[in-house]
Amino acid sequence: MVNNETEPPQLRGWLTMALGLVALVLGGVWTLQGLDYLDDSLMSGQTVWAAIGGTLIVVGLLLIIFGMRRRSRGQG
Repeated sequence: MVNNETEPPQLRGWLTMALGLVALVLGGVWTLQGLDYLDDSLMSGQTVWAAIGGTLIVVGLLLIIFGMRRRSRGQG
């Protein structure tokens, strides 16, 4: 393997993974609020937010996986 210093580094997949991480964290907060583990919010105790949060967690995980696959394809 030869390291070619003239090529700029490839930054593939980082935006997808960052958006996936944000979706994962936001979905976790919404799920905890919907299940009434986090109080003092209009969303607390409403199961619809737990369902939306769970869906957002799955979307976040898929984005992270897609971004990681894209990065590994760009390296080699």
